[in-house]
This record gives sequence, C-alpha cells and structure tokens, in this order.
Amino acid sequence: MIPSTVERVSQHTSEDVNQDIRRQTEENIARYSAGGPDVIERRLGELDREWDIERTLEANAATAVLVGMTLGATVSRKFFLFPAVVAGFLLQHAIQGWCPPVPMFRRLGFRTESEIDEERYALKALRGDFRKVSSPDGQQRQKPIRQALKAVRR
Repeated sequence: MIPSTVERVSQHTSEDVNQDIRRQTEENIARYSAGGPDVIERRLGELDREWDIERTLEANAATAVLVGMTLGATVSRKFFLFPAVVAGFLLQHAIQGWCPPVPMFRRLGFRTESEIDEERYALKALRGDFRKVSSPDGQQRQKPIRQALKAVRR
C-alpha cells in the first residue's frame, strides 16, 4: 500500500530522527512563544521561508540532473546515466516517500510541510489568532466556517 502524501516521509524516517524533529519543534514553540508577539511574528516569517524536504529534494535532483546533462554533453556520454538514476530516485520518492537522500536530509533537520505547519499553527494559536473562531451556537453555519478559514489563512 502506498502511504499518504502527508505521512510518507515520516513513515520512512527512523523513529530517532522523527523524535529529534518533534523535540526541536517543541523547543522552538516554547522559545518563540516566550518571546511575545513580535518574536512569534518573526518566527512565522522564518517558517514561511523554510524549505521543506520536498522542495529540498526537488532542488537537489534538478541540480544533479543539470550537472549530469552538462557533463554528458561536454565530457562523456556516460554521464547521461547520472540524470537517469536521479530521475529513478525522484520517481521512487514520489511513489514511496523514500529515496537515498531522504535519510541524510532528515538528519540535517529538513522537515515535511506538515511538520512546519504544526509549528506555525501552534505559534498562531499561542498568539491568540484563533480566539475569534466561534462555535455555531444558533448562528448560521457559514459564519463560523468563514471565520475558521480566515483564521487559518492569516
């Protein structure tokens, strides 16, 4: 069975590395939330710019393909095998959520998009962004839905 896109990288990462990433996320939340709203705002900006593992793998693969194609065209045709291998790894990652660079990038601390979002929304909740989201006690159902979406889209 093919794992869901959200879970596939963490399912193929060693539990020790997953725990290190979770611990680091918890430490980040504690540190930045203690700094107040300005520090949280700065951290949210950093999280918006953080590269997740998917983007990192794509950039890594694209660089490797360009290098292999250039070497194949200028040095030896044998170098054309390198982009083919990289494409195979990229396909393997798309299907399984694992390829040879994943363990190295995970150990370096690259997180999945959902792991980054976890920190982002925890900080937003601690900052109070979701206080205005009310429950539908007798109100039209659309109003709380719009409020929830507005809170999430900030």
